Amino acid sequence: QVQVVESGGGLVQPGGSLRLSCAASRSIFSINTMGWYRQAPGKERELVATITNTGATNYAESVKGRFTISRDNAQNTVYLQMNSLKPEDTAVYYCYCNVRRYSYSRWEDYWGQGTQVTVSS
Repeated sequence: QVQVVESGGGLVQPGGSLRLSCAASRSIFSINTMGWYRQAPGKERELVATITNTGATNYAESVKGRFTISRDNAQNTVYLQMNSLKPEDTAVYYCYCNVRRYSYSRWEDYWGQGTQVTVSS
């Protein structure tokens, strides 16, 4: 079973910063895309940012210029640096990985349990 574990959420004032981390199991043959999604109360889960194994990134318009996604392929880890946070960024943030567990496996999606980010004064 692939484990995906997020960390780094919390409470921050508007204009502040947070850095989220997400680590996938080390015993994985290959990881393609990794990324972050978020879900606010009463809303659908939405894409925040993704990054491929070659470093190509994609961001939601609402976070461009404020959030930066990066990854460490050797550690199977993805990060989300969030700056200039706004109250509307408040949500549960979920890590996502597209993984091949073994060389003969098909690609599968795995999700973390989520970490709460609250932006409030």
